Amino acid sequence: MDEQRLEKSHSHTTADRAPSALSQNPRPAKLQARTSGSPGGDPNTLLPTGALASPCFRRSPSCRIPSHVFESHTRAPQDSAHRDRQVHPATIVLRKSQSSQAALVPKEHKMFMEEAYNAAICFKMLRDLNSADSLRMKYIIKKIKNMAQGAPNLVLETIHDYFVDNMEISTRHKFRLFHVLEAVIGAIDSLEDTWEKTFIELALENMTKSTDLEEVYQDAASNVLVAICRHSWRAVAQHLETEVLTGVFPHRSLLYVMGILTSNKQIFNNGEKACWEEQLAQMAIKSVQFLNTDVWSKELLWALSRPDRTHQEQPPEKAFLFLYFGLILQAEENSNTVRRHLLALLETSHQWPKQREGIALAVGLAAARHLDQVWAILEQFGRSTPIKWSLHSCSPKNSEDLRWKWASSTILLAYGQVAVRAKAHILPWVDNILSRMIYFFHYSSWDETLKQSFLTAVLMLARAISRNEGAHSYEFSQTSELLESLMVLLDKEPPDSLCTLTRQQTIHIISSICKLRPPPDPERKSRLLSTCLRSVLALPLLDVLEKHTCLYLEPPNIQALYNKTSEALDQMLQSFIIQNPTADELHLLLSHLYVWLASEKAHERQRAVHSCKTLLEFLNRNICLDPKEDFKRIGQLVGMLGILCQDPDKATQGSSLEGVGHLYQLLIRQRGMASQVEAQTPKQSSQPSADEAPLWSSGDQKTTPPTPQEMVTPKDSISQLSSSQVIKEVMKHLTMAELTDFLWTAIDGLGSASPFRVQAAADMLLAAVQEHGATLETVANLGRAIHLQLCSVRIPQARENVLLAVTLLARNHTPELVATFLDFSISLDSHAFQLWRALGAEKSVSRLVLAILLAWLQERPLPAQATDSSPPPKEETCLRSLAAMNTLRQLQGTREFKKAMQEAYPMLLLALLTQMHYVLELDLPRGPWPGQEAQEAAAPSPQGASLEALKSLLSTTGHWQDFAHLELQGAWDHFTAIHTYPQGVGLLARAMVQNRCVQIKAVTSQLLPNLLSKEERERKVSMLIFVEFLYSPALLEVLPEQTALVVLARSLRDSSPEIRVLSLEGMGNILFHPAKGILLRGQLPPFLNGFFQNSEPVVVRIMGTVSDVLHRLGAHGAGAQSLGIAVKTRSFFDDERDGIRAAAMALFGDLVEAMAGRELSSLRTQVHQSMVPLLLHLQDRCPAVVTQARFAFYRCTVLLRWRLQHTTFCTLAWERGLSARHFLWTRLMTRSQEEFSIHLAQALSYLHSRQRHMKTWAVLFIGYTICCHPRAVSRMVNSVDRNLLLCTFEDLKKAPEPGLREFATRQLSFIQEVAAKPH
Repeated sequence: MDEQRLEKSHSHTTADRAPSALSQNPRPAKLQARTSGSPGGDPNTLLPTGALASPCFRRSPSCRIPSHVFESHTRAPQDSAHRDRQVHPATIVLRKSQSSQAALVPKEHKMFMEEAYNAAICFKMLRDLNSADSLRMKYIIKKIKNMAQGAPNLVLETIHDYFVDNMEISTRHKFRLFHVLEAVIGAIDSLEDTWEKTFIELALENMTKSTDLEEVYQDAASNVLVAICRHSWRAVAQHLETEVLTGVFPHRSLLYVMGILTSNKQIFNNGEKACWEEQLAQMAIKSVQFLNTDVWSKELLWALSRPDRTHQEQPPEKAFLFLYFGLILQAEENSNTVRRHLLALLETSHQWPKQREGIALAVGLAAARHLDQVWAILEQFGRSTPIKWSLHSCSPKNSEDLRWKWASSTILLAYGQVAVRAKAHILPWVDNILSRMIYFFHYSSWDETLKQSFLTAVLMLARAISRNEGAHSYEFSQTSELLESLMVLLDKEPPDSLCTLTRQQTIHIISSICKLRPPPDPERKSRLLSTCLRSVLALPLLDVLEKHTCLYLEPPNIQALYNKTSEALDQMLQSFIIQNPTADELHLLLSHLYVWLASEKAHERQRAVHSCKTLLEFLNRNICLDPKEDFKRIGQLVGMLGILCQDPDKATQGSSLEGVGHLYQLLIRQRGMASQVEAQTPKQSSQPSADEAPLWSSGDQKTTPPTPQEMVTPKDSISQLSSSQVIKEVMKHLTMAELTDFLWTAIDGLGSASPFRVQAAADMLLAAVQEHGATLETVANLGRAIHLQLCSVRIPQARENVLLAVTLLARNHTPELVATFLDFSISLDSHAFQLWRALGAEKSVSRLVLAILLAWLQERPLPAQATDSSPPPKEETCLRSLAAMNTLRQLQGTREFKKAMQEAYPMLLLALLTQMHYVLELDLPRGPWPGQEAQEAAAPSPQGASLEALKSLLSTTGHWQDFAHLELQGAWDHFTAIHTYPQGVGLLARAMVQNRCVQIKAVTSQLLPNLLSKEERERKVSMLIFVEFLYSPALLEVLPEQTALVVLARSLRDSSPEIRVLSLEGMGNILFHPAKGILLRGQLPPFLNGFFQNSEPVVVRIMGTVSDVLHRLGAHGAGAQSLGIAVKTRSFFDDERDGIRAAAMALFGDLVEAMAGRELSSLRTQVHQSMVPLLLHLQDRCPAVVTQARFAFYRCTVLLRWRLQHTTFCTLAWERGLSARHFLWTRLMTRSQEEFSIHLAQALSYLHSRQRHMKTWAVLFIGYTICCHPRAVSRMVNSVDRNLLLCTFEDLKKAPEPGLREFATRQLSFIQEVAAKPH
């Protein structure tokens, strides 16, 4: 801005100005000194260009002040600007600056110019305030504040001169000037006394004026007074006291200033606030006299009950008036006066929140001196008709109803204020106050207002009690009811939103109340913990919580709000452990956290583990637990934290690892092993402030997780280890009970739906077993639990780890695990089967498992009615015996037990045969297993299972030939009834002898001790086998002939008649009577002649007798008579009588078996000639014939040394389709040319059979032969046979089966083609 010289002007003097209180004030001393320095009295100055319009300092018309002011503060009518232009002159006169007069004294020209320039700039900005918009005004205020910091007196003088020299400016302009003055006084470091007095008078003059801006203008002037208080509050307070104590009810602006002074702590320095409060109390004492002044008291009540401009915010003057009124009532000595004024106050409207808070404050202040009277008034008011109505009315119908709707909230707040103000006298009143609070809480209409009032009141009461030194020695009777109410309040909080401090305040109150006597009982404390934890930890993610605040005009900071709430929860847990520093209390707290540590929701786990870590950190830092008292169930905590160390959420991982570190140090200290590790205080992780997010997060917080190097663990000795290594290190310091808890936690984790928990639990289980498996206790229960959880483990690696853990446990706990696994092996599911396989995964253990199973198998108690006087058996033992049988059946084919099964074959054979007899003795229903569910009924019954176990043993241990003998004979049915059971055992033993079983010697060695057993069934089974083994040469390699006789002789004295009979039968064996062979062979010719009897039963019995003779001859055989027996027997293969056909085939099979190894060539021919008849009779109409034909055919293949014996057996036993026919035909017709012609001729002969099935089977047989060997057939078949074939195939074309018709058609065509070709 260009500079120009300003001419001296005296056109405006004080006499020219309008009268003003400010103009009569003496000039500040500094201003007088500066003015008196003009030597010539002609104070010409230089001002910036445009600052003044003429030498007489008169402004140009262009500088007229616009009429508008702040839009936000405009309350006057719209024509106010027009009135301003009418009142104010066209020009604004600037009084000659005394600063400019100072330029006459000798002074550097530059400094003078700068001061003049700044004054002009400040003046211009003050002038521009009137026309500035709100943004421009902020800029002007900021510039003037900056200027005031460098030249405060210059700015203050300019503002003062502007007020003095321009008395006719508009109200709005003055309003803005007051804002500037307030800002300037607040910005400067100190205020001189002269300026202080001047501006106090200016503020006092304007703060009570009535203008078109109403209270806004008054408040602006009052704020100047408040700003002065920052420099000298005592002077302002003196003026205020003078005005208030005039006897006239104070103007609202005075109360406004006093309200700001009372509520704003920043105005005062240290200690000054108490001085102001003391002065205020003295003013209240002096104001007591006005209570009896009707006008003053009415104006007071009107001011207190007048509706506020906004109902959410109470103006400072009204807030102060409630306080001041309460102080006056407190100072009043007349109790009747106090009661009258309090009742009048309580009868005002209770509709608005600030009104209720103010009434409660006044009541509380009065109670500080008049507690009895206040209590009586509250009781009277609480039982009044309006209050009773408000308790039962939920929907107000008019304004009068709204006036009383929330009166109960006022009462609650009043009780809280009474508690705060009563101080040392509160303890005897606590129970009474609590009972009234609880009453109004439960019986008032529930809404947010009631909730907040109740919380605020209880919080005030709790703080009042906590400040009282005698509270801990005082017993309160209402605390339990209060805790119940607080739980109700928490339960009513919306579970999916967090918008208020309700949860935080409630938890703080609970913490405080629980410190009082009597402490809450364990059941109530448990419910408190559950309620508080659920209310906080179950909240949704913070992102979801923030969505619930999207409609708020001023949404709360959800992150900070949750952090505070969570901190309150942590403090409550810490408070509980401080009050009761015992292991039981710690276990109670942790047990309620476990539910949330195991939550399937990531954010709930994150919150829970943070609280757990914070609690452990607190314990570690404060060392409040008794070192003599050991932890309880700490292994469970180690397990929970160990699982969470593998949580996908990085924040949860970090907190878990920290928690394990704190727990590790606690264990070291608690167990007195601190000298073994470095004594080091755990490093504190950085805790977020109220408005900050924690260092890492994955749900509730939004920052990135730290790197592993940034995370601080509490113990350097384990901080570099992985989580699994840390857990192993902690496990070293756990007791056996704690280690068991750790294992139980890991096993429980296997059932989780979270894959990471399952994998982590499996890893921990394996690690614990690897480290401590040999010393574990209660392994049986652990094994049972593993089985229950195994079905939930879907992750292959986790399942593998669990099974490996079972394998390792079996090294040292095989008996316990076997007994346990038997409990759930009655009906063996796939999971139990896997456990059994894991149990025997190691070769040495598999043998032990098998031995234990055999031992359990031999525990065979009978039902009570089966014995005379023996005590009833335990059902568990009986079931385990059956389960052992079922388990052995399932394990016989497994890779893990294959070797052990083979080694234990003799014991297993005898044990299973004895078990079958035992099951038959039990006479169990042929349905599901005992205790088996209906849906599991598909599993075999106990009888079926025992038989299947025997079958499986024979087939899986390489004794399939023995199995084939029984299978092809249909001998298994003998094992299903007690009366046929001996026959079945005999057939099995006979099969072993006939097949020259290599296990005969081992079985013999095993059964000899069994013959001395106390159990009859074992002796019986052993004797049945022993009698048949007498026909085996291998027996004599183990047992000399004389010893065998001794064994039989001893059994003659057995208590069982059956065993005595078997012994006699054995003693008659040909082994002991070689001459008996001649006698038996001599009886064969008469028997053979008896085959031609007419009676079918007679013939059948004779043939059976010949079979028996052949068996009794044993190794001696029938000799030369074998051929005659074969020829005569074969002649009955096609007998029309079913029984004779079956008996003949059975006899032929026995003959073939008897001649094995020493057959004659002629007998071989007979065998060849019987193959086709036996094969065709597989389609016989009689099932008995089919069975005997099948078995005889198999025996013949053995004699003829067919290859693929096992396949042949399987085909005969179970195959029935075309594939079976083709296989048998192939094996039969590819032997030799001689056999080929025999078989074809026999097949042709069966074309004349009367049995359709036999004839059809023969046709199919020939058809196969023609297809594969057409030339050979054509050479052997004559014209008669060819015609017979053609006729047979023509008949077969009429068969009901489509396949047979198609086959016959093709064969007819083929035969005709073959016949047409020249030979």
